[in-house]
Amino acid sequence: MVHIETTSSLEAFRYFLVNSTCLSFIPESYLRDPEVFPEKEGELGSIYMEAADKVTLKKIRMITFINARDVLGIIYISKSGNTNLKWRQTRGRYGKVTGEASANSLVNLMESRVISKEYAEELSKMSPEKKEAVSEFIEEEADLFDEENSDSSTAEIPGLEGTLQTADDV
Repeated sequence: MVHIETTSSLEAFRYFLVNSTCLSFIPESYLRDPEVFPEKEGELGSIYMEAADKVTLKKIRMITFINARDVLGIIYISKSGNTNLKWRQTRGRYGKVTGEASANSLVNLMESRVISKEYAEELSKMSPEKKEAVSEFIEEEADLFDEENSDSSTAEIPGLEGTLQTADDV
């Protein structure tokens, strides 16, 4: 299993869910509709949708197909329990995907274009120690970036201390 942290469109993550759970039996009209999502409860894997508006359409096998609008988040746990992913809306129909993924899920994530082939290959080559070091480095860089840019609206331009600055000055 590898740790995933990337951004993805809702449509790509939706296709990952369909590809991983119900591609062989989803009605074609549901497959084409970007507002129809699979949802599943139970001990053997689950998919939970958090949305402003959800309507149950039909239950086929263990999957309940729902029409969801304004999706805020999705939690996916595979049948084996080896994959645990969350999609959280960041802006519009885009969000951040985080969690742990099995090798099989990596393939499905690539097929659905949630992650690139290069990203998957990079993840599979990393040792656990290297993965942790990279994550720590990314967090430190993000913190430094935040610190440097947190007060950028009031930062003075060298040589112009004490003068009024507008957006056009920068």
